[in-house]
Amino acid sequence: MNALEQGQYGVEELDGKLYMRDAKGRLTARDLVDPKDQLRDQMVRKCLAYATDLSAQIARFRSHCFDDINSFLDLLKQEYGVTAKKEAKGNMSFVTYDGCFKIQVAIADQITFGAELQIAKELIDECIVEWAGGARDEIRALVDHAFEPQKEGKVNREALFRLRSLNIEDPRWRRAVDAINDAIRIVGSKQYIRFYHRASPNDAWRHIPIDLASAEAPEKAEG
Repeated sequence: MNALEQGQYGVEELDGKLYMRDAKGRLTARDLVDPKDQLRDQMVRKCLAYATDLSAQIARFRSHCFDDINSFLDLLKQEYGVTAKKEAKGNMSFVTYDGCFKIQVAIADQITFGAELQIAKELIDECIVEWAGGARDEIRALVDHAFEPQKEGKVNREALFRLRSLNIEDPRWRRAVDAINDAIRIVGSKQYIRFYHRASPNDAWRHIPIDLASAEAPEKAEG
């Protein structure tokens, strides 16, 4: 068994015998490892090998797409006398001549929040305590949802922005909205490319997903 096979199957060969290493780094003779644990180990390694290869393919695909888009934009710039060559940065769409295929390039800001967010929470809590119950239960739920930590300790951005849009005239609420606005920090941006198709120009666009959660399983042949 060569080194590549050993890494693929999680097996190490020492003095002619095969071993498996556990999470604490201890070697156990493969014959003594429960068959179910061996099968689980092999299944995970097999899927991860496919995933690693697919991830690299997607990265190359994305790079090729943006190379093509930027080459097309360079041609357009030449037509209008623009000499500077810059990568595609803004939001834009490209549609085929028959109107049935579309590429959409989008830029999304990466946002984090500063300490002002805690001040906003305290001001809003003051408002709700004074208002006390009644028809304000929905706002209480929205506030709890907005400031509830999500994965990696982040707040719920969508709920927070909905909270910011509420038309409430209480001065403390308005100061809280100002604090939320001041808390917003744009730390970068991420570029997305999406693909759409439709049967005819009169039909709605259908997104072509390139992610595991949204990917459609291939149709099985009948019979």
